[in-house]
Amino acid sequence: MNSDLPKIPILRVARPANDLATLKHFYCDGAGFSILASFADHDGFDGLVLGYPQAPWHLELVKEAGVEASRAVGSENLLVLYLPDHQEWQTAVDRMRLHGYQPAASNNPYWDVVGKTFEDPDGYRLVFQNRAWTA
Repeated sequence: MNSDLPKIPILRVARPANDLATLKHFYCDGAGFSILASFADHDGFDGLVLGYPQAPWHLELVKEAGVEASRAVGSENLLVLYLPDHQEWQTAVDRMRLHGYQPAASNNPYWDVVGKTFEDPDGYRLVFQNRAWTA
């Protein structure tokens, strides 16, 4: 491996949450994420770190004791997963529906062309996009 190449950092998106159990159902059972880590009563915070084991990104959901987190402001708070293989994309969409989640119309119609958007219990949205990412 060439040591002159920069290492790719791991991205963690952290956001406040209210009910970690319902979010766990949405992201793990519905979206197929894994629990990568969790913590309880860490200086007044409980949390879940979710994602795919080998992916260079994580989603951290944090519940602060005694604090009610606001719902997502607007409908452009998106996490987008690009799934270019149609069968993998269909499996992801079907799994969400199997667990009781129905697609929501996207604010930006671009995401509805070949994607499906699902809204989590806190109003944040997850898009399964049936395209490959190209820069």
